[in-house]
Amino acid sequence: MYLDEKRPEEIASLLDVGLKSVYRWLNQYGDSGVDGLLEGDHPGRPPRLDVDQSAQLEDILDSGPVAYGLNTGIWTCPAIQHVIEEEFGVSFHHDHVRKLLHNLGFSVHRPGKKLALAEPELQQRWVRRTYPALKKSAAQRAE
Repeated sequence: MYLDEKRPEEIASLLDVGLKSVYRWLNQYGDSGVDGLLEGDHPGRPPRLDVDQSAQLEDILDSGPVAYGLNTGIWTCPAIQHVIEEEFGVSFHHDHVRKLLHNLGFSVHRPGKKLALAEPELQQRWVRRTYPALKKSAAQRAE
């Protein structure tokens, strides 16, 4: 359109884009020709853990929280957040840890509050005492 002597304002109006975009395209065309108008790669933000660190984290998680030195039987996102910060010096929000785990091939599960083959009184004791204690101890370590 510009080569057909249309003004940048007219091009912006016809394409329903901002005038700044048209000027940016014209500058790219002037600098690099048609190749300057082609879209390049959009790699996104670089990962905060490299491949070796991710593999090391997988090994830690596979070993379990007790092997790492925690006195809980389950991994929690805040606990994993603490491990990542301690081991690699990288700080993640605990909500993002879930996404990181998914990218590593892990899935996040919440423990059920009912034991399949236990006696009802033992189930109630686990729900009222054991499970809350696990959550509390994990939260204290993550702080």
